[in-house]
Amino acid sequence: MERWLEELKERKSFIMYGAGVIARQVAGCLMEKPYELRAEYFIVSDKKDNPDELFGSPVIDLDTADKITPRDAVIVIGTSEKHLDPILEKLRERGYTQILPLTFNSDLWERVREQHFIEYQRFRQKPYRTLEEEAEKYLPESDKGASRVHIYTVQSHADKVLQEDLSRYSWEIPIQAGASLTDKRICEICDNQGEHISDKNQKYCELTALYWIWKHDKAEYIGLDHYRRHFEVNPELLKALAQSDIDAVLTIPILNIPNVRAVYEQDHILEDWNIMMEGLSVLAPDYMEAAECLEYGKYYHAYNMFIMRREILEDYCAWLFPILAYCEVRCREKAEPYQNRYIGFLAERLMAIYFLHHEEHYKIVHARKHFAER
Repeated sequence: MERWLEELKERKSFIMYGAGVIARQVAGCLMEKPYELRAEYFIVSDKKDNPDELFGSPVIDLDTADKITPRDAVIVIGTSEKHLDPILEKLRERGYTQILPLTFNSDLWERVREQHFIEYQRFRQKPYRTLEEEAEKYLPESDKGASRVHIYTVQSHADKVLQEDLSRYSWEIPIQAGASLTDKRICEICDNQGEHISDKNQKYCELTALYWIWKHDKAEYIGLDHYRRHFEVNPELLKALAQSDIDAVLTIPILNIPNVRAVYEQDHILEDWNIMMEGLSVLAPDYMEAAECLEYGKYYHAYNMFIMRREILEDYCAWLFPILAYCEVRCREKAEPYQNRYIGFLAERLMAIYFLHHEEHYKIVHARKHFAER
């Protein structure tokens, strides 16, 4: 990352490939502190359905770009992983050699975003702490500390096979979500054992596993991640965490430009957002100030990923699930399976609201995540 950023800083500008949601997040990030770069222009494959300009810079098609762009210019790609390979092929065919992919799930984009979030917190006059820095204060005294931290990895019978070796995450506890919806068993622990809501998995996603964990696990710290998204921690960090005064570990948050509500409206169903806000006003009115702050803010903690103290998990789940039930009763069914995962999408924003409300009371630290390749 350092080499690329130094290159961009020397040039003081960049050329962006893309004009969609992800490209806007990447460009907006690079144009603000600590980078303060200038977007020369935005390149798109087809001008149809794209604006004429973004952030005051022109949006041009690839043929036009060919006429004015040096082949050694640094081109930053902002897109989802599924679109990356065709874009790389187009650019390489045309002779471009300096290409920086900042795809939505990439570890590099997370690192770039982290530096921007540090500035965002400084502007808000709020601290930014990392798990690594805080854990250094608590040297493990025994090998038993890590056993006090249970991090569950949510898996599904429908998951695609991963090519990447994830054996370094040996401390994770696999849990099968949506086990009530299939006879196939892929994990020893399933979310339909004992008290559960496993049958709601198509809407609730990983939250059916969270519900099971809430009802059945009593570890001092409890975490949740996914078969493709993993906290970058290790046994030594977990031992230190178990002895620390840390209350919650969250991922580097997601950047939304112009704000969280607007991007939710573009990606999902705004009516669901409005019902969520209504549910908060009815069931948790004390959280409305935080909700409105997040709604028009730039950042939220995503993926329903966390590690937190047991007592905080108890409070969080007792707060969260009634709000989700309120939404489930009032939100319309969606024909598209992806959009019908709306409970999981809303829960991501609700988790961010919960911790924003408690940011003065809880010691919150951040840890990077790794996105595993298929």
